Amino acid sequence: MKKVTLWMSCLSIIALIGILLAGCTNSNSPANSETTEPSTTAPATNTTDEPAAPADSAETPGAPVEGGTLTISTFSDIVSINPLYINDTSSGDIETLIFAKLYDLDRNANLAVEPWSLGAELPKISEDGKTYTVKLKTTAKWSDGQPITADDIVYTYDTLRNPEAASPGISMYDKIESVTKIDDQTVDIKLKQVYAPFQFSLFISILPAHILKDVPLKDLKTNPYGVDPAKTVTSGPWKWTEWKQGQYITLEANPDYWGEKKPHIAKIIYKIYADQNTEVQALIKGDVQMTQAVPVTQIDAVKEHDNLSIILEPGPTYEYVSFNFKDENFPDNYSPFKGQKTRQAIAYAINRQGMVDNVLKGSGGLMNSPFLPGSWADPGDEAVNYTYDAEKAKSLLAEDGWAAGKDGILEKDGHRFSFELQYNAGNSRREQVAAVIQQNLKDVGIEVKPKGIDFATWIDQNVTPGKFPAVLLSWSLSNPDPDAESIFSSKYFPPAGQNSGWYKNEKLDELWVKGQLTVDQAERTSIYHEIGKEISTDLPYVFLYQYGLPQGVDSTTVHWDEEDRPESSLAYGYLFHAINWWSDKK
Repeated sequence: MKKVTLWMSCLSIIALIGILLAGCTNSNSPANSETTEPSTTAPATNTTDEPAAPADSAETPGAPVEGGTLTISTFSDIVSINPLYINDTSSGDIETLIFAKLYDLDRNANLAVEPWSLGAELPKISEDGKTYTVKLKTTAKWSDGQPITADDIVYTYDTLRNPEAASPGISMYDKIESVTKIDDQTVDIKLKQVYAPFQFSLFISILPAHILKDVPLKDLKTNPYGVDPAKTVTSGPWKWTEWKQGQYITLEANPDYWGEKKPHIAKIIYKIYADQNTEVQALIKGDVQMTQAVPVTQIDAVKEHDNLSIILEPGPTYEYVSFNFKDENFPDNYSPFKGQKTRQAIAYAINRQGMVDNVLKGSGGLMNSPFLPGSWADPGDEAVNYTYDAEKAKSLLAEDGWAAGKDGILEKDGHRFSFELQYNAGNSRREQVAAVIQQNLKDVGIEVKPKGIDFATWIDQNVTPGKFPAVLLSWSLSNPDPDAESIFSSKYFPPAGQNSGWYKNEKLDELWVKGQLTVDQAERTSIYHEIGKEISTDLPYVFLYQYGLPQGVDSTTVHWDEEDRPESSLAYGYLFHAINWWSDKK
């Protein structure tokens, strides 16, 4: 999967104006099937491999059918669907369907009031740009029948911005000075400073104060809320009714749903498979109707079936290798990645274009910074482009003090250059990419030990707390703004943030804040170009490529009208307007 991040970029990317960072992250967040989900609490989400949103289903026969079932496959289980802690794609998928957002995003990544949004109207912004007035619909209620009120908004924002709650998305909310209830439906959110990306902090799921207000903040993450369906009160068109870990997740239409538009689909089932190849076989056999990430090697096999459609478009997702700078995360208590020349050497040693050509079969594009190509924040040629050059890599490693040991592996200060590269098990693309990295780095004297780990376990125990030597993962950008402070600023080390590699660069720390304080678009663009140049030089990550996930759909049983088609440019866009879809399958 991927992690999920909260910045725009996750959108039909090139057409979008910003990037969405997380994850795989939303936190920017790591992705799951591979891809991402927009996290409400983080700038990005980590993904395992998620689907690029389907552009069309085959035909749209007749009027919507009421009461069908939609069965979706995944090869990664959820971690928690508490919006406060979502940092992976699978959890984000479920959260998207069972929670109502305060505001939603339209197809162009603009803040929008939809029939299923909690907000009654777009927020009113004060003249100084520091106070946002939010008004709720009077009809909104929780799945237990209690009304959704200003108290819930106050509780949610006050909790998110409190470091004691340890939310990975805190960077989007710690600029808040106060959250004040005006009446039962109205809240004023006052910022400490102008914060240009704040409007997207309103694209958020709200928490039930009447359920959680008495839970100590330090205990929220381990509370049953978000992991026990019976104890998780929600607000969306579907309710979470069952979770058989490692097997399936079931959602059922909420019979008491408050929205003026009701869901057509009565039941949504997420089936969890061992790997992507097994998922494809389930799609072909008709055991599922939608698969989020078809391996490129199996696209032709899927296309042989007349009832199946493949949707493959660029998404708000990019893959990367993250270095860990904390010595304690290595067996010999020594991080080999602290030298800038060493990191640059690794980037030169990795054949990124070969990955795009041979692993992605040309369906991706190189990335040189955390900003999606074609977005307004993309620095283009100002960023360093690391072409495949093993000899240059060897030269830089020598300059940084590395010399070959008796077995040919580089050594420095008594430490062998050997490290474990973690990725999520079952992800066929990452297995191939990890093998390429292993061979490429062996060619320059670095020993890499690829290790596949169950995604949910890995995110919870390694990625989120920052306990790994190096990871191969992706961010799914859920926020239409390119602010990635939560991922790359030293203010946001775990647990309250997504800088899980423990990276510190004081210049970047200052630039992220400068970008947030700047409202003029031209000035902001210049700042993010400077960030892109700096981060591509200093390299906390090796940025690999932007990609889309081939999504497989049974277009004879899953239907949507044109205005409700999936939107690949948005994080979780493959579920865009799913409340209006219908299924012929019972």
